[in-house]
Amino acid sequence: MTDPEEAEVAAWLEGQAERRIDTACARVFLTPERAFKVKRRLDLGYLDYSTLELRRWALDRELRFNRAAAPDIYRTVRAITRTIDGGLEFDGEGEPVEFALEMRRFDETAVLSAQPWAVDGPLADSLGRAVAGFHAAAPLRPEGGGGRALKFTIDSNAHLLRELAPRLGAERVEAVIAATDAAFFQHQALLDARALGGFARHCHGDLHLGNILLEDGRPILFDCIEFNDTLSDVDVQYDIAFLLMDLDFRRRRDAAVRVLSAYLDEAARHFGPELWDGLATLPLMMAVRAAVRAHVWAHTGDDAAAGAYLDAALAHLSPPKARLLAVGGMSGTGKSTFARLVAPGIGAAPGAIVLRTDEVRKRLMGVAPDSRLPASAYGPGFYEQVYDTLFSEAGQALAAGRAVVLDATFISPDLRRRAEALATRQGVAFDGVWLEAPVEILAARIDARHGDASDATVETLQKQLDQEVGSVQWARIDASGSADEAAEAWSHLQTPA
Repeated sequence: MTDPEEAEVAAWLEGQAERRIDTACARVFLTPERAFKVKRRLDLGYLDYSTLELRRWALDRELRFNRAAAPDIYRTVRAITRTIDGGLEFDGEGEPVEFALEMRRFDETAVLSAQPWAVDGPLADSLGRAVAGFHAAAPLRPEGGGGRALKFTIDSNAHLLRELAPRLGAERVEAVIAATDAAFFQHQALLDARALGGFARHCHGDLHLGNILLEDGRPILFDCIEFNDTLSDVDVQYDIAFLLMDLDFRRRRDAAVRVLSAYLDEAARHFGPELWDGLATLPLMMAVRAAVRAHVWAHTGDDAAAGAYLDAALAHLSPPKARLLAVGGMSGTGKSTFARLVAPGIGAAPGAIVLRTDEVRKRLMGVAPDSRLPASAYGPGFYEQVYDTLFSEAGQALAAGRAVVLDATFISPDLRRRAEALATRQGVAFDGVWLEAPVEILAARIDARHGDASDATVETLQKQLDQEVGSVQWARIDASGSADEAAEAWSHLQTPA
């Protein structure tokens, strides 16, 4: 029951607002230009807002933590004080009766949960790189993360799901709990090693589409967890796993795998090679995130949605085998577009990681993915380094159970053989695709290209045409039409692995 003073504060703020939003833990009052958030006076065990001091503490942390990613939205914490005549005002001389977090109001329809279809390819790239940059700058928390932090949520999920088992189905609930525990104990040592290796950081903690705003074409992360360090001092991969799971559940696997590929390319600029080994834990992390959503939706009364999330969790815990697809061809054949089209249908959710030589090259040079490189960056020595890096990272990802699509020209027969040999060493199925189209089409596409990691020019194409390609044994696909047509042509050649 709301106490009289809490009701008085709410009524005073509501008198200044044009809209009020109630959540489980807070009330938000929207004015034309500002938003004021007040914490509810409650104690849920995992969060405690029962005293004025605790509410002030939580708001101060919320302001500080969210300014890292959304400095233009989070402004200040305001005291709500008593006036001489017994009324209320902001920041007066009287004793504070409550505190409110002041934020800039933004367009609620611009939150990505309201428009998941808006996450197109460029935005998915931008989002993956933004999260990676956020993680790279986040404070280290070696005492957090690891197996202990993930097991906290796993055990919490188990407790809450068992309470809901009469509604959700005891057999299904127990299947999720058993499969989750088995996966956790399989990967516990890796989780602990990642915590000590710099992957445990102060993260967002609640990184789903409902907490990402799109403004001026730029993704902004907001409303991170401030009330429980166990939920925010976590593995960076567990943080982005929520976003990947959310997109995948909303049937946006295409966006999710592009977010993941961009995230990994950007994160590889800041983290060590262990980044790729950690992919072995991604199915577990996505399953845990789905299980969280299951009991959250069940507590809203939507048992159908809760059941769908439980089914998703089970699916994540039974991933298909990894496989390797290499996509080659001259510049302008549409390799990158083709790779991104087919990646969502390969391997474990949300699909196969796309590794591009164009992006690896920029990363090794320490420049942005869309920066132009001089011709010297394409000399033989650096050319070999790029491919060595490509194959090394692909090998680690495959060993971790993650499917991979290699996007490169593969003009040299030796490089095509290296791709095939990599699959053999890792014990995974291999597919090679060679895209081809008339030279005039390739040249026109190259001339029209902009805003991409590729530096290829028509002169580059001519140099490629002058090279000895040798006998190409990979599946040859006509790429003179659209990338969709090429992907469809390749799909017709496939048989279940």
